[in-house]
Amino acid sequence: MAVRAAVLPAIGAPLEITGIELPDPGPGQVRVRLAAAGVCHSDLSLSNGTMRVPVPAVLGHEGAGTVVSVGEGVTHVAPGTPVVLNWAPSCGTCHACALGEVWLCANALAGAAGVHARTSDGTELHPGLNVAAFAEETVVAASCVLPLPDGVPLTDAALLGCAVLTGYGAVHHSARVRQGETVAVFGAGGVGLATLQAARIAGASRIIAVDVSPEKEELARAAGATDYVIASDTTAREIRALTGKQGVDVAVECVGRAVSIRAAWDSTRRGGRTTVVGIGGKDQEVTFNALEIFHWGRTLSGCVYGNTDPARDVPVLAEHVREGRLDLSALVTERIALEGIPAAFENMLAGKGGRALVVF
Repeated sequence: MAVRAAVLPAIGAPLEITGIELPDPGPGQVRVRLAAAGVCHSDLSLSNGTMRVPVPAVLGHEGAGTVVSVGEGVTHVAPGTPVVLNWAPSCGTCHACALGEVWLCANALAGAAGVHARTSDGTELHPGLNVAAFAEETVVAASCVLPLPDGVPLTDAALLGCAVLTGYGAVHHSARVRQGETVAVFGAGGVGLATLQAARIAGASRIIAVDVSPEKEELARAAGATDYVIASDTTAREIRALTGKQGVDVAVECVGRAVSIRAAWDSTRRGGRTTVVGIGGKDQEVTFNALEIFHWGRTLSGCVYGNTDPARDVPVLAEHVREGRLDLSALVTERIALEGIPAAFENMLAGKGGRALVVF
């Protein structure tokens, strides 16, 4: 059956909106009609080669929709079930999974190398990050779909698949923000705005948003920021001035650039925690000297997918949505058609907006 999709023909090439031939689900697979898909910076990183992906590919890894049909052996969802796509399903058997660190599963992206669909001329297409959400419909492994809990709008639920899980997990699982602590969040894009909301939910006493764009201040404050700092060479000094010259207890970097990682580290108090969520390129090198590492006693940690277990955390996030603590719609800065994805990529490169949402 033919459906429309956004195809990446080659690394560095523009996306092509075209029809693809999608097969029926085989054993252990599920076909999903997408309601919405978020346009994430990781999709941009896949298209420009920062993150490797077999091409040509259908991109999109943050989505939600309704099950159309299921293959043999699938029992946890059925036709008509609303679902959230999970782009990094854990295998349950590798070393990381055995340790309970499912976000580091060695086999999570094994499906990305498979053949997902074909173009009209028979060219094989891969699923960018397993789920190929930039399409009207997709066929995925059963482990890539999670039933959506009641009370969450299906369209907005797409954001649970990446931005919200990442931001929430960075605060609650990686940095482990405690009631009353101070937090700085670097980057007010989709993940950054979700991180700000998560810091508010955690009970942070002061939440400082940092971004290069003055236009994002209103979005950041609506998400929970108590202060807004325009990124500059003096960012760390400004943050220390806002925190009694101590620095914040926790800094979360959501950009993936050496300069912002270093600024986040410099903004953290002695003994504090710096968590890096942003995905940077190999050219983004961050340097520290041995004396400062000893003297400041800070913890610097990476954070993959928010260190979350989606099967465990999506129901928790759904409860926050139902109780009004988490506002998914506040993370969306524009709702676009499939054809609008290339322009959304350009906006991300220009540092604009929070999260564009493709609505089918």
